[in-house]
Amino acid sequence: MGTFVVQGGRTLKGEITPQGAKNEALQVLCAVLLSSEKITIKNIPDIQDVGKLLELLGSLGVKIEKKSSYETEFQADDLNLNHLFTKQFWEQSMSLRGSIMIAGPLLARYKKAVIPKPGGDKIGRRRLDTHFIGFQKLGAKFEYEASESFFSIEADRLYGAYLHLDEASVTGTANLIMAAVLAKGRTTIYNAACEPYVQQLCKMLVSMGAKISGIGSNLLIIDGVKTLGGCSHTILPDMIEVGSFIGLAAMTESEITIKNVSYENLGIIPDSFRRLGIILEKRGDDIFIPQQDHYEIETFIDGSIMTIADAIWPGLTPDLLSVILVTATQAKGAVLIHQKMFESRLFFVDKLIDMGAQIILCDPHRATVIGLDRKIRLRGTTMSSPDIRAGVALLIAAMSADGKSTIHNIEQIDRGYERIEERLNALGADIKRI
Repeated sequence: MGTFVVQGGRTLKGEITPQGAKNEALQVLCAVLLSSEKITIKNIPDIQDVGKLLELLGSLGVKIEKKSSYETEFQADDLNLNHLFTKQFWEQSMSLRGSIMIAGPLLARYKKAVIPKPGGDKIGRRRLDTHFIGFQKLGAKFEYEASESFFSIEADRLYGAYLHLDEASVTGTANLIMAAVLAKGRTTIYNAACEPYVQQLCKMLVSMGAKISGIGSNLLIIDGVKTLGGCSHTILPDMIEVGSFIGLAAMTESEITIKNVSYENLGIIPDSFRRLGIILEKRGDDIFIPQQDHYEIETFIDGSIMTIADAIWPGLTPDLLSVILVTATQAKGAVLIHQKMFESRLFFVDKLIDMGAQIILCDPHRATVIGLDRKIRLRGTTMSSPDIRAGVALLIAAMSADGKSTIHNIEQIDRGYERIEERLNALGADIKRI
């Protein structure tokens, strides 16, 4: 198990460029299974979850050639579907939640898929019903073997259907899009997730020859085609990293420029941090955060306490609530953080309370943060990272704290953040990996 030793209280300065988007990468990498032709993907983040998916695809027979640190070529022209039944495949799949998204492409192209119950963050129930109900409506037969925790789906042929999703699941929408692009006839997906990740997947598929309209909305219409070709696709900057760096700059009283953020794809994220009182400027496609000794949380117009809650896009992504919560601990004022989507994601606040933060955990979904305006600084401590996003929130807390902090289980952070300590040390941080 890896560990970060962090000497807090350092002020940072300089420029940092966000990595490619993790959530988009997991989707578009699965999409290479839909075609036998060469596909080039650029800006793939070098993180643990993506590495695991690349290993999984390679073991299935996908040819993977890294042209440069920025560009990788894929060709799925000779897959070994027998690998789906091996112990190695099961171990690979169960360690990665994104592995569920190989099901749609395999079902579309090969009419069958087997997938163990996927792993990922332990942040509460994350059901898969949306995926499999959709596959069934497209004509697939679905079986779940409870004793072995695996799913199998097969179909003689997929047929277009009307799919009204019971939840706007990002991975569920992506899986069903990839299944529908090769189905016979028209598929309508209503209540579809419309995050930039899903929009990017749709744009990539269109460049491969798919017929998709309504991209960017919650109503997608897909007319199935017989085959898909190759393409070249560039992954967006990671919006979660962008938000993390904004919070980091405010917490550490640092002057930071975040380069090439694809501002038009950040949605409500910049304004959510502005509601905490953080000054940030759009400069071209960069974000500049000046050094700030103090930042004050807004109230609502009637004077009531600010509430920041996650929501489906174009609302605030749940992946940033952990960072927003920790950033609020050193603001002036109070805020209610409402994590609606996952019931275990706020349990990491006990570690912040140990550091001196004033937080009331109301229930598994809500926490009230009383910002102390830096009058009582966080103090260094020893803690363990429970998931990717809480892990980076704890790292931000440690960097702003007085004294030394030790963070165990940093593999969770590595799952989503590329060489994070190297990049932050280049700005003046003091983070050692053990």
